[in-house]
Amino acid sequence: MSNDGLSEDYGDLGEKRNRRMRIVAWTVIIALILGGGGATVLTLLLG
Repeated sequence: MSNDGLSEDYGDLGEKRNRRMRIVAWTVIIALILGGGGATVLTLLLG
């Protein structure tokens, strides 16, 4: 899923970084939903 060859340049480091960023992103999204902004976030995501 890399667009500009990041995983080719960094090898395992790039994959771990991508995975970590994905985990952080999902954590933030879940935290926002649980924190009460869920209606707004869902409205933005689902239209």
